[in-house]
Amino acid sequence: MRRAQLVREDIRDLTQIQQLDQLDSLVARLTTRSARQLVFGNLAKEVRVSIDTVRRWVEVLRDLHLGFLVRPWFQNVSRSLRKEPKWFLRDWAAIEDAGDRAETFIACHMLKAVDGWNDMGLGAFELKYLRGKEKREVDLVVVRDGNPWFLVEVKQKAATIGGALRYFQNRLGVPHAFQVVIDADYVDADCFARPGTAMVVPVRTFLAQLL
Repeated sequence: MRRAQLVREDIRDLTQIQQLDQLDSLVARLTTRSARQLVFGNLAKEVRVSIDTVRRWVEVLRDLHLGFLVRPWFQNVSRSLRKEPKWFLRDWAAIEDAGDRAETFIACHMLKAVDGWNDMGLGAFELKYLRGKEKREVDLVVVRDGNPWFLVEVKQKAATIGGALRYFQNRLGVPHAFQVVIDADYVDADCFARPGTAMVVPVRTFLAQLL
């Protein structure tokens, strides 16, 4: 019902898009691909419209708060991916895959923090992600005044800190790197107190450091 209202009423009334069946097909695909890279060429083939049309439609859906895009950070990253953004739904609770739901949950909170820090005039903040062509990836990166400030890798359960998190922290000289664990008890600690060291951080502890 929500999707039908978005496509058949809101978008119909607020835009000049007429291919509503194809747009509905795009929305259906996007609702199953949160926390994943969007390859616009593949989406265009699946929905049977042009790449430019898919890009415009995704922007419309972003403007209507169905989701948001996180683009790759590529400065000083050799062989980095520069084009494909990651897509995140704003309604993270409806995502079936546990890993995608966890990453989307964290991304939504980090976007809120980034927007808040910008609104408060604390600097110029951006939310990005990292992925090289060797397939090393870090889920999310907060950039502050043009430099990566902290990296976040999201895990459902406690695990050894991933090699990609350490690699990018060392390669880019990022002050903070966090492996945020969903199924972990709160610890009363300042996770920003130990710059230069990658840390495993319970999700409740991490979120307590944000807005």
